Amino acid sequence: MEKLIEYKDYLSQSLKDPEEAAEYLNAALEEGDLSLFTLALKDVVDALGGGVGATAKKNHLNRESLYRMLSKNGNPRLTSLTSVMSSLGLEVHIVSKKRSPLRHISA
Repeated sequence: MEKLIEYKDYLSQSLKDPEEAAEYLNAALEEGDLSLFTLALKDVVDALGGGVGATAKKNHLNRESLYRMLSKNGNPRLTSLTSVMSSLGLEVHIVSKKRSPLRHISA
């Protein structure tokens, strides 16, 4: 019999790949719901950053503050967001709405 894998375990394994984590966060952002994005970021923090406690320590943030930031009602400051993303090996980029995110420019 084939062993079933729990969704949360599958997600955690997938998000250990920084490329997958970036796509997951981009998909959450595309929904236009900040609470969805902050919950997705918590999933990435758990997978890539070793959890909220370890990520808070790396970023010199209060653990409870980071938990609040990553909650459904979290409202992260840009400085905190970029710091956490950087510690995960990810970056925040701004692109024009006119430019398709799927279009790649080759040199």
